[in-house]
Amino acid sequence: MTETPPTSRLIVELAGLRRRLASLLYESLLLLGVLGLTFMVPMLIIGVVWQISVPGWIEWIHIFVVLGAYFMWYWRRGGQTLAMQTWRLKLVDVSSGVEMSLRQAALRYVLAWPSVLTGIGLLWALVDSDRQFLHDRLSGSRIVLMPPVKN
Repeated sequence: MTETPPTSRLIVELAGLRRRLASLLYESLLLLGVLGLTFMVPMLIIGVVWQISVPGWIEWIHIFVVLGAYFMWYWRRGGQTLAMQTWRLKLVDVSSGVEMSLRQAALRYVLAWPSVLTGIGLLWALVDSDRQFLHDRLSGSRIVLMPPVKN
């Protein structure tokens, strides 16, 4: 009689608020490079070649789309942006513990804008029982702390 080995499941803990805020700060620095390449360069080329200035509302849509593509790409491919990899954080679906669906990632991204820009989502984390941001709570996602990599 052969016994099947027990399935090993990775045990993770919820990421602390300080670690998530540090990752958010680091992410904002990385986004300066992303926006420099994907936003400022095209706008400079448009201005130099066609000698026009794009209306502000189109620039905001451009920023929204570029950042959405950046975040959803990383969230869907491993659950970690570059800053999250550095801080050993991972974004997972709260019910299954695996990467989020595209719909869920898009919902989290859209909800994160007012949550972060107004500060309401960050203040929410101070009173939330699990210290989760409001946009995570509403989108059904969690940021967990990954165990250290063993050498």
